[in-house]
Amino acid sequence: MKTPQKRRVSLAKSKLQSNTTFRMNILFFAIFLLFSMLILRLGYLQIVKGEDYARAIARTEEVAVNTSVPRGRIFDSAGRLQVDNEPVNSITYTKMQTTKSSEMMDVAEELAKLIEKDTDKVTLRDKQDFYIQLNTESATEKVTAEERAAIEAEDVPQKEKQQKLDALVREKITDEELDSLTDEQLEVLAIYREMTSGYALSPQIIKGEGVTDEEFAVVSERLTDPKLEGVNTVTDWKRVKMTDLTILGSTTTPDQGIPANRLDYYLSRDYSRNDRVGTSFLEQQYEDVLQGQKSSVKNVTDGRGRVIETVPVDEGEPGKDLVLTIDSELQYELEEIVEEKLLALKAGPNSQLVKDAYLVMMNPKTGEVLSMVGKRVGEDENGKRVVNDYAFGTFTAAHEMGSTIKGATLLTGYAQDAVEMGEVQIDEPLKFAGTTQKNSIFNTTPFNRIPMNDLMAIERSSNVYMFKIALDIADRQYQYNRPLSVAPESFALMRNSYAQFGLGVETGIDLPNEGTGYLGGVSPGTKLLDLAIGQYDTYTTMQLAQYISTIANDGYRVQPHVVKEIRKASPDGETLGPIETVIEPKIMNRINNTQEEIDRVKEGMRNVYIGSSGSARAQFSDTPYTAAGKTGTAEAFYFERGNPFHNTVNVNIAHVGFAPYEDPEIAYAVVIPYVTTDPTKVPKTNNEIARAAADKYFELKAKHSEDEANEIKPPFSGTRIK
Repeated sequence: MKTPQKRRVSLAKSKLQSNTTFRMNILFFAIFLLFSMLILRLGYLQIVKGEDYARAIARTEEVAVNTSVPRGRIFDSAGRLQVDNEPVNSITYTKMQTTKSSEMMDVAEELAKLIEKDTDKVTLRDKQDFYIQLNTESATEKVTAEERAAIEAEDVPQKEKQQKLDALVREKITDEELDSLTDEQLEVLAIYREMTSGYALSPQIIKGEGVTDEEFAVVSERLTDPKLEGVNTVTDWKRVKMTDLTILGSTTTPDQGIPANRLDYYLSRDYSRNDRVGTSFLEQQYEDVLQGQKSSVKNVTDGRGRVIETVPVDEGEPGKDLVLTIDSELQYELEEIVEEKLLALKAGPNSQLVKDAYLVMMNPKTGEVLSMVGKRVGEDENGKRVVNDYAFGTFTAAHEMGSTIKGATLLTGYAQDAVEMGEVQIDEPLKFAGTTQKNSIFNTTPFNRIPMNDLMAIERSSNVYMFKIALDIADRQYQYNRPLSVAPESFALMRNSYAQFGLGVETGIDLPNEGTGYLGGVSPGTKLLDLAIGQYDTYTTMQLAQYISTIANDGYRVQPHVVKEIRKASPDGETLGPIETVIEPKIMNRINNTQEEIDRVKEGMRNVYIGSSGSARAQFSDTPYTAAGKTGTAEAFYFERGNPFHNTVNVNIAHVGFAPYEDPEIAYAVVIPYVTTDPTKVPKTNNEIARAAADKYFELKAKHSEDEANEIKPPFSGTRIK
């Protein structure tokens, strides 16, 4: 009976051992499979993906870093410095990609112990956020459970809910609580907000101008201190103008950075938000040239994104220098002439409206602008009369220019077969139905008839001669007291002809925001006649200068420019850098006239200066050089609501000329708007400025050598910053 019992036990043990062995075999097989898969995976990673992962491990981030590459400088035509970079000590902060806000706050608190930081830029929002950061628990408790529940119940994304909750917390912070922030805390906040305004791995200026030598030294001594991680001391620069000439333009500061309206434009060109950029005139026009190339570095990061090494890749390149066509000595002297005459006018009778005066002088063959003067009378904060630079008005402000454009009208008449060279016309007062009498200044008596040819018409400035050219172009015959109807095509024909000279169109000057003047429409009455004598459409002084240059240059219209050369940065600080680009003369078009016709108009303009009836004879008949020109007087309406002279007729005066007559070196245009409120007493200040300016040019030409020096010179001693 016992044997069967033992057998059953033996069979059970055998079965148990068999099951255990089977399970162990399965386990070992599974382990084998897992190890096989692991080995295969490791082999795949090592053999197939090894190079990819090796590259990933070695991957570095190349970041363009603003290292304050000096902006290109600006020199006048003689190498005198006009705009420079002045070095300044600066304290910067560079945050890492892994830097936390709390870590930046700790650095700000430590840095605040070492430097003084202005708190004027701290905003209400900054104070609110800072207060919440310092008093998180008590600030968040200001929002009730009901208010939180109401926000959570809204059907909006969670991010928007959090924004509403944060805004509600800020609203509940009282003025008294914000006033509890100490001056020391506000200083920390001012530093902190500068730290957070920049990009990771890009230095942000914490304090630029105003860093004292003591602050610079103390911070420099502690650059290795972990409490000041990311802080650095560098030599930065600021833009300094040596003259108040406005066309040089201006740049933003690092605090201002890129203007908001140009942010996308500059960011797409690898600028940083705190980069300095040109905001007006030359600084803006030549931004790409002046800016330079920022240095580039490779930031090597570890697995946590921390920078462990910075490797220079490109040292960058300073901005290129501009050499202007303007001679600062000539500019200064002509400014003095214009300013003196403008103040004399303002001190005289009937001068309630006069405030501006303009003068442009250029080389008619090359388009080089030798001087562009604009002056405006104003008052300082104490009510004292001052004269400010308004040079940009020479190409932005447009006015009626009067008889100065009669040379273009006569040449248009030649081209349209409306008049022939030497043709005699009768100067007589004209009367059209529904209008007042239209006449020349020297012939106001009705039915008085004075025969004159084209030369005399220019010399004596005959309005009627030009009227009759316009009538012929419009295919109309004058009949006493009959209405005049003119087709729009006649306006278009004359304006298209004027455009060949640069009147009413862009001159192409290398400065932004050029104005083109006002086109007066296509009135069916006598406005075409007014257009022919410069009393309808308006033009800028620069357009007037290009117009007279076109005549002086035998009909070739040349594009004016104020930059002569683009040079690389000076290698030694004493000589100008190598020339990279020379701005060559650019001919825009030639007028539709023969050389004989152009010479005929030049002869008439010569007679304006030396003829017995010349309107500028008193000022130009005795010049030691030969010259020719044309004067202009235009009736102009003044518009300024609230001014007692609003909508009244006033007088603009202008003058154009060129010299020497046989081989012109200069062409000049003078404009003084609203020179008098009494049309019967018009001063000749336009002629006086033109004569003094031409005299000064030839005087300085004789004084200075023709050799082009390559040395960098200090600013002309007469220039000044107001």
